[in-house]
Amino acid sequence: MDADGVRERAGDLPTEPGVYQFRAGEATLYVGKALDLRDRVRSYADPRSGRILGMVERADRIEFAVTDTETQALLLEANLIKRLRPRYNVRLKDDKSYPLVAFSDHEVPRIEVTRDPEAGAVAYGPFTDVGRVETVVKAVREVYGLRGCSDHKYEGRDRPCLDYEMGICSAPCTGEISPEAYAEDVAAARRFFEGEAGVLADPLRRRMETAAEANEFERAANLRDRLEAVETFHGEGGEAVSDRSDDRTVDVLAAAVEGEAARVARLHSERGQLVDRTRHQLDAAAVADAAERGGASGEGGGADADANTPAAVLAAFLAQYYAEREFPDAVLLAEQPADPDVVDWLEREGVGVRVPGAGREAKLVELALKNARKRGGRDDSVGALGERLGISRPDRIEGFDVSHAQGTAVVGSDVCFVDGSAETADYRRKKLTERNDDYANMRELIRWRAERALAGEDDRPDPDLLLIDGGEGQLGAARDALAETGWDVPAVALAKAEELVVTPTGTRRWDDDAPELHLLQRVRDEAHRFAVAYHQTVRDEVKTVLDDVPGVGPETRRRLLRRFGSVENVRDASRDDLTDVDGVGDATADTLRERL
Repeated sequence: MDADGVRERAGDLPTEPGVYQFRAGEATLYVGKALDLRDRVRSYADPRSGRILGMVERADRIEFAVTDTETQALLLEANLIKRLRPRYNVRLKDDKSYPLVAFSDHEVPRIEVTRDPEAGAVAYGPFTDVGRVETVVKAVREVYGLRGCSDHKYEGRDRPCLDYEMGICSAPCTGEISPEAYAEDVAAARRFFEGEAGVLADPLRRRMETAAEANEFERAANLRDRLEAVETFHGEGGEAVSDRSDDRTVDVLAAAVEGEAARVARLHSERGQLVDRTRHQLDAAAVADAAERGGASGEGGGADADANTPAAVLAAFLAQYYAEREFPDAVLLAEQPADPDVVDWLEREGVGVRVPGAGREAKLVELALKNARKRGGRDDSVGALGERLGISRPDRIEGFDVSHAQGTAVVGSDVCFVDGSAETADYRRKKLTERNDDYANMRELIRWRAERALAGEDDRPDPDLLLIDGGEGQLGAARDALAETGWDVPAVALAKAEELVVTPTGTRRWDDDAPELHLLQRVRDEAHRFAVAYHQTVRDEVKTVLDDVPGVGPETRRRLLRRFGSVENVRDASRDDLTDVDGVGDATADTLRERL
């Protein structure tokens, strides 16, 4: 739509409170609320940013709904944003609890990192740094040999699995350790999570020193990194103040803004105990656009309000977060939100909203602010990557890989990392044209992603960086697709063999210990894992000669192919290797060896 079209449409709208939508075909581009629909929509005839100008030009119509009050409009707007996920609105991401470390309720407990512990499990946390938690759990398993396998894999074994050979499990499943000794190891591991750091730090330090004395410097370096994670583990914010006399439910919120990225940290307290911590990502540019439009029409803090501030971010967050959640008794904020309408709405619902100045509540706000400013790693690998590549901070990275078997079962993966951590809800995958051409496959995969983004068909925000699994050829194919579609997103590649970073201006070898390289490796490896897993699923759907072997059903066939990779490898496997696969007994193993 052009400016005249916006003015003409605005003239048809009522001067009442309500919600409006900018639409393009079947897609909703933007949802907004207004005290006066006509006046608000008319303001889009003169957009204040290039981002909103692009949205208006892409729209082909404006739809609206009238409400009785502005509060109703506020809630309707928030619910529509949640449901429709418009591309140009502020959208909450990472809306989930941080992980816990759980010991299962079994005679032989397993240890795991989880967001949803099983009934009866003993759980510790939550923790804010996922990478550190995983590193610490690996250290626990290496020192104490605790099992991490599922019950299905644990039961009925007659010999230890690979974890035992790697030294990270003491194999209680086959009696390599007595139940009494295993219980002692579990108790020691639990003491660490209860605050006794020395039970894990001391043995790790001894192993590190022994490795260094034996000139095993790579192992010593790995142990050093684990030791550092262990020693800093209990300083992550668990010292939050406790007050058993406080019987309220309280949310504590603080926001931080960095460039076009914004984070809101939420601490949740029940009966004086801190029981949950979450962190949410928002698009600060979209917050700024919304605040500028609010100022233009006399709402949302005034025309002179600074749009790109934590106060504006808190205002955008509060309405969406509480629109479909149970209200707490109180909300403590690091500062007043830019939109007083949101505060008025919460107070009318019986929520106490304030900015504390001292005491326990102020300490909780300080902790929330610390979490909001935290970027997720000790070396800020995301910031370092942006500086190394000469681009803006790439908070959102998408990684791509292709997997196939000589041109059959061709699939592509698209994984997503936000602020250095995997965002599994935003993973995507696609079946590709059957052909044995890695470059053409990558070109098709990137073109698919670009075309969906440009058409507004992908409900995810545009990434800040694309990472291609491969070398110069794969990157060239990806850049061809970007040029053909006109999607303007930076792209680099990471080659596996020598870990070379391939950019449009040349190939670089980064230091092995560079945090920005480690970030690229995590994204690349996850894209590869996700592609291979999907390829195996697609491949397993194809009928093979294994289906003709008596005793081999679809599930056993899948297990055989996942274990050995191909029918040829199944044919060459030993009898013992075959019987190690769940569902393959002695008779079936003999039949397989005879038939294949």
